[in-house]
Amino acid sequence: MVKLKWGMEHKGYLVSVDGHVNMQLAIIECIDGALSGHLGEVLIRCNHVLYIRGIEEEEDGEMRE
Repeated sequence: MVKLKWGMEHKGYLVSVDGHVNMQLAIIECIDGALSGHLGEVLIRCNHVLYIRGIEEEEDGEMRE
């Protein structure tokens, strides 16, 4: 899960990261805890990130916090 400086949270799978911690994610966007849909792959610049934390995966393959 990646939280951006302006409050948006992105949950998903890390595809790649570079030396500056720019991240490419295959994600599902969540706003205020509500699923808003699949966005596909997204590139997030390192200076937009507030924090990163891991999330667990349920037995059916769905992500949970």
